[in-house]
Amino acid sequence: MIKSLKARKSVLADVSEQIHILEDRQRNEFPLVPFQQKLEQSGLFPLRPTDLQVFQVNLGKMCNQVCKHCHVDAGPDRKEIMTRSTMQQCLEVLRAHPQLTTVDLTGGAPEMNPDFRWFVEEISDLGKHIIVRCNLTILLANKKYHDLPDFYKMHRVEVVSSLPFYTRDRTDRQRGDGVFDDSIQALRWLNQAGYGMDGTNLILNLVYNPAGSFLPAAQEALESEYKQALMKDFGIRFNNLFAITNLPISRFLDYLLQSGNYERYMEKLVAAYNPAAAANVMCRNTISIGWDGYLYDCDFNQMLDLKVSCSSQHISDFDTGMLNDRNIIIGQHCYGCTAGAGSSCGGAVV
Repeated sequence: MIKSLKARKSVLADVSEQIHILEDRQRNEFPLVPFQQKLEQSGLFPLRPTDLQVFQVNLGKMCNQVCKHCHVDAGPDRKEIMTRSTMQQCLEVLRAHPQLTTVDLTGGAPEMNPDFRWFVEEISDLGKHIIVRCNLTILLANKKYHDLPDFYKMHRVEVVSSLPFYTRDRTDRQRGDGVFDDSIQALRWLNQAGYGMDGTNLILNLVYNPAGSFLPAAQEALESEYKQALMKDFGIRFNNLFAITNLPISRFLDYLLQSGNYERYMEKLVAAYNPAAAANVMCRNTISIGWDGYLYDCDFNQMLDLKVSCSSQHISDFDTGMLNDRNIIIGQHCYGCTAGAGSSCGGAVV
């Protein structure tokens, strides 16, 4: 997987080039209905926060995998990682704001941050609900990760894990050879620890991302398929399936442009715009903290370096008054969160 990452020739060198390409295409080559116009028609512009509850922290872009759809552009050669000092600032904010009830830890592979376990322990001591976005294969990547299921259990961590499909061929095409088998083994370990099992209250949720330029099917139907197939073939149980739409940024945008599918995909997103989904997008109750401590409306804006539109732009000057009074920054990529039943880090929103 490391070799494939180094060999990858991205058509988009950095986030500024991504933004310029998108703006040019949307303004000249392929004019789209501006997302702002859709929000205005829905009575939702400017898009504003409702009540900050979810504190989402990106612990770094280092990952043991190189997934084709990854909007973080994560991989083994990424060096960006949150320091303990920045984590301390996050903890200070969490202590001071009881309304921030959920801490959502993501990456990269968040477990690869050397202070990951310390951070989880500190958050757990604050009584917060913790979500860890685990790619599953990290559990098998090194012996030091083998006990993570028991560590998660000790701190009642909710585990959210990506599994592109319940068959080997489709999963490995998206995430790399051998990923499916390793993922199945990791799921077995989590089940053995009690995750996904009746009566344990240890939550194991899976994530589905489409493998191409199409929208996910209905989440409820997909969940039923997954549960039947994984139980029948592997005896695996889980709680919920989150169907997440791929947003046209980073590696997935690379794919869309290189394959000539960008215009068609954007047309699908625009045509599927749902006002009810727009009213419930995750950026309204979530604040996203980058590995370097800067604040963003969501994880996707973070990858485009679109910081929050107020003076409180870093964890060191976190101000709930300013953050609750800001306008959320939007762009054409936001169509990905408002198409059909909508899409968030927790799956469909309506």
